[in-house]
Amino acid sequence: EHPSNPPTFKQPVKYITEKNKAQWKTMGPAKVAVPSPKNFLKKHSKEPKLPERKKEHDSKKPPTLSVPPRTTRPVMGIQSKKNFINMNAVAAVTASPKKPQPLLVDRRQGDKYLLETSGLVPKYIKKKDYGVTPKYVTQRSEEKKRAQREYEASILEQLKKASMKQLSDEERERLLRGLKKNWEEVYRDFQCLPVEIDTIPKRLHKEKLESEMKRLEHDIDIIEKHKVIYIANE
Repeated sequence: EHPSNPPTFKQPVKYITEKNKAQWKTMGPAKVAVPSPKNFLKKHSKEPKLPERKKEHDSKKPPTLSVPPRTTRPVMGIQSKKNFINMNAVAAVTASPKKPQPLLVDRRQGDKYLLETSGLVPKYIKKKDYGVTPKYVTQRSEEKKRAQREYEASILEQLKKASMKQLSDEERERLLRGLKKNWEEVYRDFQCLPVEIDTIPKRLHKEKLESEMKRLEHDIDIIEKHKVIYIANE
């Protein structure tokens, strides 16, 4: 073929090829319904809308207003006979001078603070109940004493049932003096022992005196510690 002479089917094939390619240039169909510019998206158009509130037709009368009607006129011509200038002058002359508030300054050129609220004024000593024993303390001590009395009364009842009696203060002092007197006698005998104990009877006598002194010291200690002592009735 001569290059100047084009093929017979070149134009139809080119047309069909371009036509088929044009269909795939866009995503989707080539012709799409374009929205009208008048139907633009408005603000809050996609929010759910509540139904309109229905007005309730009540037969009640509207509340009375406290506003005076338009026809009322204010009272005019009221004048006061007080001389406010003289009153103010007299009040200013007779008024007591204002006392300056006590201030607190942290340093020479520092800030000023009220002395009353600074915490340096001992207000607590000016209270009415300052130095007074609190009520709960006295109440607690009274309850403790009452409990002790009730406990002693219950113990006395139990001892009476068990045929026991309580030693009086005089008997307790007499018993204590007797024990101390016995201890002094045993101690005097202990001091009379010889320095050299070379026999068995002397050693046994010394051990006996020591045990007697320890027993008396133990009894004296118990009686001095316990003020209330009970003994069995014979």
